Amino acid sequence: MHRFASLLLGLALALPAGAADAPAPYAAVTAERLAAPADGDWLMYRRTYDSWGYSPLDQITADNVAELEPLWTFSTGVDEGHQAPPIVNDGVMFISTPRNQVIAIDARSGNELWRYRRELPADLFQLHPTNRGVALYGERVYLATVDAHLVALDARTGAVDFDIEVDDYLRGYYMTLAPLAVEGKILVGMSGGEFGIRGYIQAFDAASGESLWKTYMVPGPGEPGFETWSEAAWKRGGVPVWVTGSYDPATRLSYWGTGNAGPWLADQRPGDNLYSTSVVALDIDSGAIRAHHQYHWNDSWDWDEVSAPLLIDFERNGEVVKGLVHAGRDGYLWRLARGANDIRFVDARPYVKQNVFTAIDPESGRPEYDPTRIPRTGTRTEFCPSIWGGKDWPPEAYSPQTGYLYVPANDNLCSALTGAKAKYRPGELFIGVTFDTLEVFPTEAARDHIGELQAWDMKTGEKVWTTDFKSHLWGPVLATGGGLVFAGGTNDRYFRAFDARSGKILWQQRTNSGVTGVPVSYSVDGRQYVAVLSGWGVDAQRKQDYLNKARGTDVRVPQGGVLWVFGLPDAP
Repeated sequence: MHRFASLLLGLALALPAGAADAPAPYAAVTAERLAAPADGDWLMYRRTYDSWGYSPLDQITADNVAELEPLWTFSTGVDEGHQAPPIVNDGVMFISTPRNQVIAIDARSGNELWRYRRELPADLFQLHPTNRGVALYGERVYLATVDAHLVALDARTGAVDFDIEVDDYLRGYYMTLAPLAVEGKILVGMSGGEFGIRGYIQAFDAASGESLWKTYMVPGPGEPGFETWSEAAWKRGGVPVWVTGSYDPATRLSYWGTGNAGPWLADQRPGDNLYSTSVVALDIDSGAIRAHHQYHWNDSWDWDEVSAPLLIDFERNGEVVKGLVHAGRDGYLWRLARGANDIRFVDARPYVKQNVFTAIDPESGRPEYDPTRIPRTGTRTEFCPSIWGGKDWPPEAYSPQTGYLYVPANDNLCSALTGAKAKYRPGELFIGVTFDTLEVFPTEAARDHIGELQAWDMKTGEKVWTTDFKSHLWGPVLATGGGLVFAGGTNDRYFRAFDARSGKILWQQRTNSGVTGVPVSYSVDGRQYVAVLSGWGVDAQRKQDYLNKARGTDVRVPQGGVLWVFGLPDAP
């Protein structure tokens, strides 16, 4: 669709409530507010640039959370995986949904203010029909779409200010992440690694929509890292970017997790394949890659490491380390040190069953592999953890109050892949594995549990508690100043509050569907709220399907998106 036609369509589909009325006042979101948000706001994907997923609000505590009750709900009208956080600015909430709706809501009452509905192309193949949120900057709301557009909406009315085609969806490019607003720029990452694309991160001017820079995650000829690819593989090397990055204002570096290389079978693309399955540090002014760390090289397990690292400073050997912390899909908890021009390995340890790595170099952090656990073309290979890893995209949380990192983990699951030669056709899957030969199987220990909410002390580097679940766990985590941790993600449809120090379940509420949305906390007029989107689908459902097949069960989780907002009954 041409840009001008998209603009007209977006104008037609943004439907303000009470369009004849003047739009309500709106608090512009500045760079200063993003860098130091008010306690009651949730202005970006993980609330703060360090990606902690932490709210300092403390009206709801471990002592009174048992009184928490639903205050209002809001149905989105669509099914599939609802994975976005409610974004809240001074009492105005924005949620995004599968099929690229954006809905503005009064965060006090739940009344709809306006709704943007995107008309997606009829020939669009949505492998991941979801959206993980919006960005706010100035008086605009920014949406990255599954047909590879960047859309800027007027935050007061929902009218389209600009609609830019970032790439060609017919070649397999798409976006599901929440954009990152930094210093007048809007950063997005391109997904579609399963289709033989070449992933990248791109920055746009927030005011004009002009492209400022574009950095490929697969280096080209003459660029550092190009030598880690074969001549035949780099152009279609994958390395997508799925999840919003972190940012360090002190160094002006933004940290992003990257996906696996393509096709899945590593013997079809020899080499380390930089910058796949890595964290990369980008200069936000130029887009230059200043540093990287590759969690595992020449990935063959679909263990993409897309979650952004949390910027956590921790003590080690009596010194404070400016850290990057990441619970890897490869089943290891990684602690790294960030500098102005480097990323250094600190330590790593498995947090779930892992049988692929045989050693990790204590200086570089480079793992060694058991060769019998590396999937290859024409063979069947078993490995642990499964292709969904110890933790997939759902983000961890960190509480400065406890010093604990909270990880939504899945243990006691393994996979088997049977490799085949991949053939590239534009817009078609390019992975070298058929889904009917993919296997996911529980170990004997899975009879007890699969899901684990884990807490790790960042001062000691040790695990301090685990709360187990029979179900697999697909729940993003929220930590709060009231000594609580909130998460859903189980197939029983519960959303829960945990004691942040012990892991004890203090409260739970069954919702309409499984909770895979990112929970947030905000306040309006002195009242603290906890909000989350319930809506099962995408990989949470696919994983359940494979578990049903392996176990001979028929566990079904209803779909349908509903926003749930909770509070204390006697709050202001």
